[in-house]
Amino acid sequence: MKLAVVGTGYVGLVSGTCFAELGNDVICVDKLKDKVEQLNRNEIPIYEPGLEELVRKNKEAGRLAFTTDLKEAVKEAEVVLIAVGTPETETGAANLSFVYAVAEEIGEALDDTFKVIVNKSTVPVGTGEAVEGIVRKRKPEANIDVSSVPEFLREGSAVNDTFHPDRVVIGTSSEKAASMLKELHLPLTDNIVITDPRSSEMIKYASNAFLATKISFINEIANICDLYDADVHAVAKGMGLDHRIGPKFLHAGIGYGGSCFPKDVKALKYLAEDKGYHPNILQAVNDVNEIQSRKMVEHLDRIFDGDISGRTIAILGLAFKPNTDDMREAPSLKIIQELMERGASIRAFDPIAKENAEQMLPDEVEYAESALAAIDGADAAFLVTEWDECKAITPGQWKNSLKQPVVVDGRNALDKESLKAEGIIYHGIGRK
Repeated sequence: MKLAVVGTGYVGLVSGTCFAELGNDVICVDKLKDKVEQLNRNEIPIYEPGLEELVRKNKEAGRLAFTTDLKEAVKEAEVVLIAVGTPETETGAANLSFVYAVAEEIGEALDDTFKVIVNKSTVPVGTGEAVEGIVRKRKPEANIDVSSVPEFLREGSAVNDTFHPDRVVIGTSSEKAASMLKELHLPLTDNIVITDPRSSEMIKYASNAFLATKISFINEIANICDLYDADVHAVAKGMGLDHRIGPKFLHAGIGYGGSCFPKDVKALKYLAEDKGYHPNILQAVNDVNEIQSRKMVEHLDRIFDGDISGRTIAILGLAFKPNTDDMREAPSLKIIQELMERGASIRAFDPIAKENAEQMLPDEVEYAESALAAIDGADAAFLVTEWDECKAITPGQWKNSLKQPVVVDGRNALDKESLKAEGIIYHGIGRK
């Protein structure tokens, strides 16, 4: 099948490359000339394990190309996927200006041949209808069907998620479009849900909001565990063995970040409030997450009796999760800001996200070249992102490197007992 993918961010670049790997002819479009030239040199602008090799392989095979020429890409395609960003606005609503701008350009580029236009971006309910209206305004006689196929990719494992999806959701009112999109996705899975466009758009938001709810719920429980000397690890294990609950996303820590959960929870909340309904659960999910990262600083206050001014704090990990360089809504940003406001000095380490972090953090932040270099001589260390290099520090290395043996584990990823046996003052989130 011939595909045009508009947008070369996480979703567009990964999806387009993986569809090419399945044998489709894919043209990825981006309006940024420098970015397209970079991709044509096999230089990947994002960090995603396995992606660079796939891009190179499929470009060499002639199945994958990059261009700024949207009109030519649409002309060649049977299916056009819109995969541009929908960032959060000040109100919490999704900013659809990029989606609508692409829809206008597609309308101008269409010829008389049939095209399926697919919203791959995360968009509010009713966006598919709006996109069709924009396209038809540009070309009233357009021979198109507009459908929705939301993505469920996790940064850091997006390639694997594309090839091994739990399900594929297709939202369309057209049997022809449903047949084409089912054929496109069957090599990935036969677990395909075909529904109406509005329901498919809601499935995406509801899925992310539910996962965010599980995270905020277990973080709330962890905070209560701290008050009553219980261990959230044991609590989560006991809960997760109930098949109605399950163990996934019951990992207490410093809250969720990234480009999806924060904005999708707020966008769904906005959609509800726009119709006069106040979603109390979504509000609580957001509120818990807003305060959770600062719980790490509260642990430091208890250890140092509220006096952290002038102390050097090692921050291990800056990206919002491992295996990505994405700093969007990263908990590290809030943690570092509060520590610096309290007079602490920051020495940070991240194996991938340093370049992005430097653009978002104060110039006073010092960056270390390794995890061990970051903790050397520090008064305390925060594990913020559970990179393997950070988790690999041995109890002896913690003790010998730190000026004072204080470790605050924001991801509950370290072995508490072995650290305590070495004389480390260990604080986790909800870990007694």
